[in-house]
Amino acid sequence: MKTENILPDLTTPRVMAIVNVTPDSFFAGSRTPDAEAIERRVREAADAGCDLFDVGGYSSRPGAAEVTSEEEWRRVEAGVAAVRRIAPTLPVSVDTFRAEVARRVLETFGPDAVRAWMHGLGIESFVGSSGRVFPVGMKAAPLLRTWLHRLRESGVGFHVRHRWCGLERLVDGRYRLDFQSPDGERNEEADGVVLATGGGSWAKLGSDGRWIALLESLGVPVAPLRPANCGFDVRWSGYLRERFAGQPVKSVVASCIDRDGREIRRRGEFVVTEHGVEGSLIYALSAPLRDAIDCTGGARLMLDLLPDHDVQRVRDEVARPRGARSLSSHLQSRLGLKGLKMALLNELLSREAMNDPTALAAAIKALPIPLLAPRPLDEAISSAGGVVFEALDEKLMIRDLPGVFCAGEMLDWEAPTGGYLLTACLASGFVAGRGVVEQS
Repeated sequence: MKTENILPDLTTPRVMAIVNVTPDSFFAGSRTPDAEAIERRVREAADAGCDLFDVGGYSSRPGAAEVTSEEEWRRVEAGVAAVRRIAPTLPVSVDTFRAEVARRVLETFGPDAVRAWMHGLGIESFVGSSGRVFPVGMKAAPLLRTWLHRLRESGVGFHVRHRWCGLERLVDGRYRLDFQSPDGERNEEADGVVLATGGGSWAKLGSDGRWIALLESLGVPVAPLRPANCGFDVRWSGYLRERFAGQPVKSVVASCIDRDGREIRRRGEFVVTEHGVEGSLIYALSAPLRDAIDCTGGARLMLDLLPDHDVQRVRDEVARPRGARSLSSHLQSRLGLKGLKMALLNELLSREAMNDPTALAAAIKALPIPLLAPRPLDEAISSAGGVVFEALDEKLMIRDLPGVFCAGEMLDWEAPTGGYLLTACLASGFVAGRGVVEQS
């Protein structure tokens, strides 16, 4: 993977959260010597809006105790794992002078782990211009078929068309699981359980969120499921819907204000739909836009239609005398504005603003699109909410249900896309599976 795809953008100031997995750092308040303290520190920093994390397992304080490589690795692994669970999209740096520790971090949490797994299944991949990973054939079905074949060869059994509907801890500490199957009710007993029942989007594929009521009945705290990586409703005119629904808006910068008052900007493209807006650029901003709607009843998506032109140039070209030419012809000739971009200006600006060069130039660089509501959860790419991390230990075991672990999209995160969700699901599944083995 290219460096520019994994390093944070430092053109503007960023806030780094320090996680000292040590008992003897300079500042006593920064020490996180156990799993509970690590989890608390990472969650506090993530909730406060930090941009990246730095994890250290060896204090540089004068007189600090000597730490073996193995002990440093144990500490660093716990810190990085906590960040990956709680804030999977944020960059992590590791403060170490030992090559061995750095190597183990990269091997365990490196960005190429999923690609290596794909290649081990015989599926070649590539990194796109956005930094996302894709199969060379641009199809997921061959990867899934090969993976399932490999699992069956390894002795993994699959029972399809089963719905989990009950969990009971037995007197010997084992668990009984109840299922509805095509042949009626079925029961299984197990020493350890990994729940990976998905979130709440695309219910027809099985992840309908019915497990929430079941876990809540067992006293497990669950955050409500909400759409993540979703589109939004916009009250388009009939003309725009009929003429432009399904067309992309390319080479723009979208921005919004998050709940902490910070501006978030992303470059890319999106699609105008019959109902509103969809696409990768919208998904990248969906969390703060959704939260704004939840708080105030609406949100504004700001759109820079000409991100490669500075404000002064746009002002100069808009104000340039156009003679007998129409405004549309003038903007197309001087700035290349045409088609859907021009239609959006006409859709969202008043006639007075369109005829005011100052107002028009400002709108071209910051066109407000009023968003009414996120699209329904069942249409979302993924879901936010789920089993809260406070209910889990560092191995993703439910604290009040010893031997029961959670993984994947049923965890309370924003479920990022672009390969990150697959990575996060695989990583959390690995942690949970290892937890089952270690407790056996």
